[in-house]
Amino acid sequence: MVPQGAAPHLIAAAIGQKLGRPVPLHEIGLADADPAPEVGLAFPRDVGQAVRSATELYRLDLAGRRTGGGIWQSLAGSFAVSAYATPASRWLITPADSSVAREVSPAEGSGAPLKVGHSDVQKLREAAEDARRWDSKYGGGDWRSSMVPECLRVEAAPLLLGSYSDEVGRALFGASAELTRLAGWMAFDTGQQEAAQRYYIQALRLARAAADVPLGGYVLASMSLQATYRGFGDEGVDLAQAALERNRGLATARTMSFFRLVEARAHARAGDAVAAGAALKAAESWLERARPGDSDPTWLGFYSYDRFAADAAECYRDLKAPRQVRRFTEQALSKPTEEFVRSHGLRLVVSAVAELESGNLDAACEQGVRAVEVAGRISSARTTEYVKDLLHRLEPYGDEPRVVELRERARPLLVTPA
Repeated sequence: MVPQGAAPHLIAAAIGQKLGRPVPLHEIGLADADPAPEVGLAFPRDVGQAVRSATELYRLDLAGRRTGGGIWQSLAGSFAVSAYATPASRWLITPADSSVAREVSPAEGSGAPLKVGHSDVQKLREAAEDARRWDSKYGGGDWRSSMVPECLRVEAAPLLLGSYSDEVGRALFGASAELTRLAGWMAFDTGQQEAAQRYYIQALRLARAAADVPLGGYVLASMSLQATYRGFGDEGVDLAQAALERNRGLATARTMSFFRLVEARAHARAGDAVAAGAALKAAESWLERARPGDSDPTWLGFYSYDRFAADAAECYRDLKAPRQVRRFTEQALSKPTEEFVRSHGLRLVVSAVAELESGNLDAACEQGVRAVEVAGRISSARTTEYVKDLLHRLEPYGDEPRVVELRERARPLLVTPA
């Protein structure tokens, strides 16, 4: 028999875990068994179709958890950066829908149609705020993260399918877009790249319905970071620049700084030192213009000079400039907090790599030990990958006692699924 429902995705995910890489359905002969190959990948022009596209994704993602596959496993597969081309271009052409008011007749549903108000939207915004804190402190794979797709399915979907005025609808689409982007970010952090991609595409479509151009830019920046992380630097540049161009004259200085920083990350991964340096300089300049009284969006609360310094360090790591990495990493690590535990762990690994490339094995191992301690407190496949990369770089020094000790400390982290 041919597996049906979510089974093909779960089989691909299980094989992928053993192989240590994503396994697309066609590679195991199950491409025709995919019940919804386009779910989450479409960027409909019509608002009603956009609502259906998003809510279908929320329902499909439930299948993995019902069958014991875990969060996002029902959407497991291969990441294709080309899937971002149409959503990005359509958003650039029309970043805001003309009207999103929706009236549902009793015949369309069971009983009286749900009338959505601002209090309903506020609940979603509060859920997004809580989820951002959980993600930063515990990682995308923590049990709390399962509440985000559950909130989308149980809370957001019925509201999106209800009745609302244009004003309430804009706010509803904005809150739903924030939660959907967060689900994508958490999937990305756990290594579920295709699931992240589907959520990002739907988040961008919802942001367009919200007429929230900065939020749409933020989703594009998230897409850019994913593309860059997967090795598609040029495409990462395109996505970051799309966010920038549409937000000129609209977004706050701090927001523009973050978009330029994301662009710098992509240029660095693509190996363009000149463009990366120019983007970093522009990001720092925008950040200097930011003022406490600016109307920055709530989703940008994580971004400060510490975050700028941390990403600048990663840019120079990709450009193999250890002196600059050390300079920015020292600034990034100057104020460690319990609020951004995962970021602190990533910065420690970047610092260890810089010390190693500068010939300071002792310092590299010391930072590596600290990074492993932090990584052990969170559930983040991305952090584990950073630690693996550090250990790989240390292989030429494998017999050194300090390296052996670090490897032993990291063993429980590397054998435990993030």
